[in-house]
Amino acid sequence: RVQLAESGGGTAEAGGSLTLSCTASGYTYARKWIAWFRQAPGKEREGDASTYTGHDTTYYGDSVKRRFTGSRANAKHTVRLQMRNLKPEVTGRYYCASSFDVGSHPLGSRGFPCWGQGTQVAVSA
Repeated sequence: RVQLAESGGGTAEAGGSLTLSCTASGYTYARKWIAWFRQAPGKEREGDASTYTGHDTTYYGDSVKRRFTGSRANAKHTVRLQMRNLKPEVTGRYYCASSFDVGSHPLGSRGFPCWGQGTQVAVSA
């Protein structure tokens, strides 16, 4: 059974940094997409970063480019999201999701069938 586990959420001040980790278990095939989606209260989930573990390539949402960095950890079933220069508008619950095929939409939530429980991030002004 495939499971995703997020860790590393918490609170930070504006301008600060946090790092999230997502570890996938139950997979036998290492190459996959692992993405991070942010959901603020009352809003839809928004894709912030999506990493293809086979090439360690990451796509970013426009609102987090140059501030967030997604990368594959030494173990190909773990992806990290380094968040720098945090802004209050990125406050929300961050969900890790995985997929073997996202088509042409690496940041589209519909392409991800497997989801973690999420971890909370709060950024104060």
